Amino acid sequence: MNRFKLVFSILLFSVVASAQNLSPIKLYPEGIPNSKSAPSDYVEKNGNGWITQVTEPTLTPYLPAKGKESGAAIIVIPGGAYIGLAANHEGADVARKFAEAGVTAFLLKYRLPDDRIMQNRSIGPIQDAQRALEIVRSRAAEWNLDTAKVGVVGFSAGGHLASTLGTHYNQSFIDNKSKVSLRPSFMMLIYPVISMGEYTHEGSKQNLIGKDAKQEQTDLYSNEKQVKNDTPPVFLVHAQDDKVVPVQNSLMFYQQVLKQGGKAEMMVYQVGGHGFGMYNKGEKDQWFDRCLSWLEINGFLKK
Repeated sequence: MNRFKLVFSILLFSVVASAQNLSPIKLYPEGIPNSKSAPSDYVEKNGNGWITQVTEPTLTPYLPAKGKESGAAIIVIPGGAYIGLAANHEGADVARKFAEAGVTAFLLKYRLPDDRIMQNRSIGPIQDAQRALEIVRSRAAEWNLDTAKVGVVGFSAGGHLASTLGTHYNQSFIDNKSKVSLRPSFMMLIYPVISMGEYTHEGSKQNLIGKDAKQEQTDLYSNEKQVKNDTPPVFLVHAQDDKVVPVQNSLMFYQQVLKQGGKAEMMVYQVGGHGFGMYNKGEKDQWFDRCLSWLEINGFLKK
């Protein structure tokens, strides 16, 4: 009898697990915009969750257990300096955690800026992020989602992409056939690259817009300069001792949101460095618990 229960439990767990993590959805089944034919040696590589040379961007759904759905959704954007994707601790792990909390999560595997595969490398990532948002909203009924509660969370350079999505929504970089809103309902920016100026992460900047980018383009992708009075509510997390992406990135964005009369909450750790993902081992207070409370306060998640 015990053996039967064990086997049944394993089978049940497998069914539930497979139901929560669905197969990846191709962003562009009919052809990828702003693309060139990739060289023969340009093949996607994935080693221990570090993904490079993405040629086929995808969106992978992580669904809450039946009965736990809140109607809210979030697009998860891993970081990696716009040269790779930290797809585990800033991607799949995060998506699973949100799904456990009743938030339907979608892990975005986006193209990384590269002249070898793109006609204009600076818009490749934002095209994929906008397309991901279009897919989620246009298929909301399929996943029992509220289109007014679809947000984004991004880490490091993924935080820059998330903040670009949240500040450049008046310009469509894709053929938005569904005519859905490309403005995310909320943003969560975790140790994000925000500025392309004094406090930028130089690697992210160079990979996205180039070492010798003109001032006009530098300002365009300095997202603290793109905040408006209708910029979505934002939850920011950073560590004071971050030596890779200075905390000033989050501070500047926070200040601009306040200046424009928007909604923002910021959590600044004294220690933690950069790239801690879900868990800051240097602190007891974890940002994920705070972010769920923030979602409740702002009406995106039921208590």
